[in-house]
Amino acid sequence: MNNIVDKTIGQMVTEDYRTAQVFKEHKIDFCCKGNRTISEVVAKKGLDLQTLLQKLDEAKQSNQGDLPDFKTWSLDLLIDYIEKKHHRYVEQQIPILKQYLTKLCRVHGERHPELHDIFNHFNISSGELAMHMKKEELVLFPWIRKMVNTSLNENHLERPHFGPVRNPIQMMMEEHDNEGERFRKIAELSNDYTPPADACNTYRVAFSLLQEFEEDLHRHIHLENNILFPKAELLENELFND
Repeated sequence: MNNIVDKTIGQMVTEDYRTAQVFKEHKIDFCCKGNRTISEVVAKKGLDLQTLLQKLDEAKQSNQGDLPDFKTWSLDLLIDYIEKKHHRYVEQQIPILKQYLTKLCRVHGERHPELHDIFNHFNISSGELAMHMKKEELVLFPWIRKMVNTSLNENHLERPHFGPVRNPIQMMMEEHDNEGERFRKIAELSNDYTPPADACNTYRVAFSLLQEFEEDLHRHIHLENNILFPKAELLENELFND
């Protein structure tokens, strides 16, 4: 029991991603705030520990389907997956969502002024995410790939200009926190992506796409914060004997 309640949320989701759905149902952030323990979360949210643990156990017994075991992947393979799956998804969905939200604000914005706030938050997030992903693709990810190559081929490796890999990782994690908070506001403004009674089909599709975008962002951040970044720091320690 103590072993479980003292585990962090991020560790539990890393070990078995099926537990993420339980945390999501209880509005427990497992990506940006995955460093909290079960006991900390239960105390803060006033949840019943036994009930939560039972639901987590039931989730682990459910059908896993084709979900990959990301924690066993090599770092360069995980980076390839993040770029092709999550970065590409963000790039493709941003213009689509902007188009939908622009139309919603024009048609329904007078009756539902919260749409303007949702659009503003998403517009800011889209710009921040675009810059964030480029920093990963041009600076952090190439360095991690270089470390992997060095570990395989025993090449000589010089420290990068940014110093320890923890430096850019810390920046990326802070930016993850910012976007996580922004989408918490969007979820609140949209009543957890629940369209109002007078919503048209465009309204419903837009909210469904927004929710899907947030869910993808959570998986994206989880893979980086809880798997890629810690393993990159361990690899660097091995290479430089820190």
